[in-house]
Amino acid sequence: MFSRDRWDEIIEALTANWFRTLLTAFGVLWGIFILVILLAAGKGLENGVKQGFSGMATNSMFMWSQTISKSYKGLPKGRNYNFKLGDVEAIKETVPGLEIVSPRNQLGGFGGANNVVRGLNSGAYNVYGDYPEIIRQQPMDITSGRFVNYSDIEQKRKVAIIGEGVKAGLYDIDEEVLGTYIKINGVNFMVVGTYKKKGSGGNVEEQQKEIFVPFTAYSQAFNMGDVVGWMAITADDDHSITELKSNVFDVIKTRHSIHPEDDRAVGNFDLYEEYSRINGLFIALRLVAYFVGTLVLLSGIIGISNIMLIVVKERTNEIGVRRALGASPWSIRGQILLESIFLTIVSGMAGIILSTLVIYVVNSLLDGMDTSEMMFLNPTVNIGVVLIALAILVISGLLAGLIPAQNAIKIKPVDALRTE
Repeated sequence: MFSRDRWDEIIEALTANWFRTLLTAFGVLWGIFILVILLAAGKGLENGVKQGFSGMATNSMFMWSQTISKSYKGLPKGRNYNFKLGDVEAIKETVPGLEIVSPRNQLGGFGGANNVVRGLNSGAYNVYGDYPEIIRQQPMDITSGRFVNYSDIEQKRKVAIIGEGVKAGLYDIDEEVLGTYIKINGVNFMVVGTYKKKGSGGNVEEQQKEIFVPFTAYSQAFNMGDVVGWMAITADDDHSITELKSNVFDVIKTRHSIHPEDDRAVGNFDLYEEYSRINGLFIALRLVAYFVGTLVLLSGIIGISNIMLIVVKERTNEIGVRRALGASPWSIRGQILLESIFLTIVSGMAGIILSTLVIYVVNSLLDGMDTSEMMFLNPTVNIGVVLIALAILVISGLLAGLIPAQNAIKIKPVDALRTE
């Protein structure tokens, strides 16, 4: 391997017909290029989608009450019920493994819009009654002032935190927001903070048009008593909310006399389950990228093997001379294998360099754009992928040269010398 004469022979053999060598090398270059680009594109899509979950407690679920579909203990089916604050405490005490249980109320129901007035300006916005923990479950940047705290909860303060979209709709540009009042369904609330939601996608813009007020002030202002509209529940790091949610449902069913097999009475959205499905999708995309890239690379390797067979045939006389002069079979075999590995690695590294340049250009273009609303972000491949690619190249080079090398040592010196 470290013989200069041997490397001179390799270079001379590969450059004897440089155009043929170039076309052969292109197959490997293209295979590695496709593999790296597919992996980078999949990572960019993954980063963009996961940006939508940025800061969100993904090990969470949202739960609400629905119509009861089975009669139980003399109570008819078709009846309605509401969660109570007592349910929240019972869930916290009864179900181990939960980190946060946040009761929530939403004025107008899901997707509801409410008339909010500030001076001569008005708008339709969703209003939520929340506890301070909700900011740990949903992504939110406080851009000015503060969020709801427990002093607000205990004193039932009528304060509000508004989104940047609400601010743009109700206030003039550069107008001071903190300390002003907005009227929600005829009740005055003082603005103590503004926020901007994290994540990406078209829904984020609508989420900037939401208003958060203390749960207790909400209940008092809008006559909700101890009714809870729905709950945001997060499990701790040692548990999955998907595994715990059946225990949560059992608590609700027991407290509200619901049939244990009534699966329609408690509605829920399992965010962790959805997040796991997305992760599974991206794992599948990576496997597809490896599969497609490997197939393309394999076609290039087959091309190299075919060319090396032709090279061996062209050099039959030379091989015969070397055998006649005492060259060992391993020496002949090593020469052919080194030529194959060298051609494979050089063309493969060229493919890695080309794909890296393409990724660099794409990232440079993305850096100059607003990626907050994009589903494609920072396409990259880690060093592990490069090491895997190098391993594939070395193995592929050995496989590509193995058959031609074996054919070369099978040639008898006398027969090789007779070949014209």
